[in-house]
Amino acid sequence: MAEKERKKQSELSVLLGYAGKHRGLTFLGLGLSAIAMLLGMVPYICAWLVVRDLVAVAPNWSEASDVGLYGWMAFGFAVAGILVYFFALMCTHLAAFRTASNIRKQGMAHLMSAPLGYFDNNASGLIRNRLDGASAETETLLAHNLADIVGTIAMFVGTVALMFVFDWRMGAACLVTVVISVASLALMMTGKNANLLKEYQEAQDRMSKAGTEYVRGIPVVKVFQQTVDSFKAFKEAIDDYSTKAGYYQGAVCRIPQSVNLTFTEGAFVFLVPVALFLAPEALASGDFAGFLTNFAFYAVFSAVISTALARIMFAVSGMMLASSALGRIGEVMAAPVLDIAADPVAPQGNRVEFKNVSFTYEGAVVPALKDVSFAAEPGQTVALVGPSGGGKTTAASLIPRFWDASSGVVEVGGVDVRAMDPHVLMDQVAFVFQNSRLFKTSILENVRAARPDAALEEVEAALDAAQCGDIIAKLPEGINTIIGTEGTYLSGGEQQRIALARAILKDAPIVVLDEATAFADPENEALIQQAFATLAKGRTVIMIAHRLSTVVGADKIVVLDSGAVVEEGTHGQLAAAGGLYARMWEDYNKAATWRISSEREVA
Repeated sequence: MAEKERKKQSELSVLLGYAGKHRGLTFLGLGLSAIAMLLGMVPYICAWLVVRDLVAVAPNWSEASDVGLYGWMAFGFAVAGILVYFFALMCTHLAAFRTASNIRKQGMAHLMSAPLGYFDNNASGLIRNRLDGASAETETLLAHNLADIVGTIAMFVGTVALMFVFDWRMGAACLVTVVISVASLALMMTGKNANLLKEYQEAQDRMSKAGTEYVRGIPVVKVFQQTVDSFKAFKEAIDDYSTKAGYYQGAVCRIPQSVNLTFTEGAFVFLVPVALFLAPEALASGDFAGFLTNFAFYAVFSAVISTALARIMFAVSGMMLASSALGRIGEVMAAPVLDIAADPVAPQGNRVEFKNVSFTYEGAVVPALKDVSFAAEPGQTVALVGPSGGGKTTAASLIPRFWDASSGVVEVGGVDVRAMDPHVLMDQVAFVFQNSRLFKTSILENVRAARPDAALEEVEAALDAAQCGDIIAKLPEGINTIIGTEGTYLSGGEQQRIALARAILKDAPIVVLDEATAFADPENEALIQQAFATLAKGRTVIMIAHRLSTVVGADKIVVLDSGAVVEEGTHGQLAAAGGLYARMWEDYNKAATWRISSEREVA
């Protein structure tokens, strides 16, 4: 139990750490909440005083001269409690909003330092749920739950004190409901059930991730008339989430919560038997009026117990949600960060060289690259080819530090990429991926993303060099057409040409082309090849391709198989060597000349 308490304190410290300079607002709000709850108890005492005076002078009610004063006191303290509680929530809400904002800002700042490969392994929907969704969940804890916890503690202490001020026996009867409620809450939220909420949140994360992938695959669903059952991961994620949510609500919470609400809302039930037991004694002592007064007080005040316990229950639930949220935020904050050299070295030229490079993905057993060595001289086009899974894309991703090599060195301009300033390295390299994504903005801004200060004439020249003239000509607003809205969409090949224009505008000395013609039709492929020719002039080009016809003119071809370099040379040299490349070239030509034929039988 002590360990759990330390964990809660640690999590709360972490959360308040995000609050920064607004932490004081949180403490001020908590203090005001406690004061508000104590002020809210005074009207009950005033009500008891009114009943006491009226009973004492009955039936001569006019002799109870202080009743009006007690009434105004009750009204004043009630208003004061409301106002103080209002200011308490203002403080906690301001602190909560600033804290959530700080979490998002710090999370985004941390992700900006993460290697780009991290985003390949973590779906955007999952990252958003972890950071944006989880930070929103902390708002409830700081804005309401903590204030309610502190206020309820103050109320509870005051309640216990008052319960034993007038008649300890009636007070003890009212407190029986507290014992039952605490036991019910403990049954729901401790022991083996403590981890259920975490499992529930993990199931929600998986469903969010699978849902994002499902939405992206809707075109495939429509084309092939598939149902949700075809997306097994998404359906399993939904079923798992439904099972865990149903189990927690039904099997875990149903009975304890029913017992909790029944007894806390019916605290008066425990008071009646005790009052009946004490009545004869009060009659015998001649203080029946005092007995009635005390009974009236406890009958009214017992309602406070259910309010206090309900607040505790929701506050504890909020703490559990916030704990889970902080865990998910922690996963984002634990994302790997690129090491930045204290004294970065500037590259000398645009030569790219791999020196005995090996790399293993996190969690993998088999290395993706094993002792890879090759060089791309300035102005050379080097093609990486080989079977799927051979390590081509992995090798290319190490150049801009999407990941860092596990061993060996990747050099740009004679300098280890890890010794360079990341911004300088990114300025050295332009990318065109097989699945280039355009922003939902104008073509002008999409291309200008490579160099925001580029003039309009430079953007137009880059588009022209990328063979995008026909694309611009057919769009309603030309270069200012917004992509992805009002029915303005581009084909995969057209998007690739816009991405090439972006790379041309960047004017980086090193270009990485990862299967850039993968989704292009023959017409677009021809235009993309022309754009390649413009992009490659005077630059070092690392080109990944499965269509071997696109690499025939490369200055060097490096053949990768199972993460290792198995061959290296020109097309002519490798085709004549009779190795893996020669077999791949033969298979490619067979596939390229394959035709569907139809023979008719002649009677």
